[in-house]
Amino acid sequence: MEYSKIKNTDLNVSRICMGGCPMGGYGWGAVQEAELIDAVQTALDNGINFFDTADTYGLGQSEITLGKALGDRRKEAVIATKFGVRVGNGKTFYDNSPEYIEQALDASLKRLGTDYIDLYQVHYRDGVTPISVVAETLERMKEAGKIRYYGLSNISMKDYEELAPYKGQFVSFQDEYSLACRKNESDMLDLSDKLSMTPLTWGSLGQGILTGKYDKTNVNFDSSDRRSRDIYVNFHGEKLLKNLEIVETMRPIAAAHNKSVAAVAIRFILDHIPDSVVLCGAKRPVQILSNAEGSDWKLGEEELNLLVKISE
Repeated sequence: MEYSKIKNTDLNVSRICMGGCPMGGYGWGAVQEAELIDAVQTALDNGINFFDTADTYGLGQSEITLGKALGDRRKEAVIATKFGVRVGNGKTFYDNSPEYIEQALDASLKRLGTDYIDLYQVHYRDGVTPISVVAETLERMKEAGKIRYYGLSNISMKDYEELAPYKGQFVSFQDEYSLACRKNESDMLDLSDKLSMTPLTWGSLGQGILTGKYDKTNVNFDSSDRRSRDIYVNFHGEKLLKNLEIVETMRPIAAAHNKSVAAVAIRFILDHIPDSVVLCGAKRPVQILSNAEGSDWKLGEEELNLLVKISE
C-alpha cells in the first residue's frame, strides 16, 4: 500500500481511502452490517488505514457502523468525517454556524465511539457563515483535542479569494473526480497547489460504473438504489454509453497489469493528480481487495495518455 502525508499534518494515510457513504445503509441497494464490518477489517488488514464518512450518511448510521467496525483497532485508523448537512422538518439544508459545528462534532464523536476525529471536514459551505468564523470554531475544537485537523469539501477556484488567508489551516479538500468526471480537474490542481491542501477525490469509481461490472443490460436499478435516478448521470443515456467506452479502454490495460478494472480507474487518479488520495465506497470485502489493487504500480505513459484522451 502507498502512503502519503496530508499536507501540513502528521497524518500518514493510505492513498486509497474507504469511503463511508454505502455504510449509511441507504440508497445503495442491499447493504449488510456484517459485510461492512468485514470490509473495514479487510481494509485495515490490507494496509488501508484511512476511512472517510459524514454525519449525514444514513443520518449517522455510517459513523455508528464505522465506529463499531474499528472497535479496539481505532488507533490503527485515520478517521475523516464531515459536518454541515442538516435534515429537519422534511428539508435538507446546510449549516456551518459555530453552534451547529459544536453540536455536530459531539454527536459524531459519540456515534464513532471515539474521543477525537483526525480530520473534520466542512461538507458544504452554507453561504451564510463567514469562513473566518468556521476556521475560528474549528481551531477551538482542535485546541480542545476533539479534532486533530480540518478540511473542506465541494469547493472550486471561485472560493479561492475567501480561502487564501487560511492557507495551511485547512489541510485537505474533497471534490468529485474520476475518469467519468474530469470537470473539476483544473480547479483541483490549482487549489492543491495554491492553497497547499491535499486533494481527496470522491466518486472515484463513478458510483461503480468504472468497476467493469456493468453494461447496458444490468443498469436497471430498483428504487432502493439511488443510481436509478436520472441525477446519477453516469448510469443514464449518452453519459452511460461514454462511460462504457472508457471501461472497454481500461479492460486491456487491466489485463496487461493483471489488475481489476477498478484498480485501473484508481491508478489513473493516483498517477494523474499529484499528492491525491482516492476515496472509494465499498459494501463488502471483495470490493476492498479490488480497490487495493490500485496501489503499488504505475500506468505507462501511453496508457495514461490513452485514458486522458478517451475521458475528455
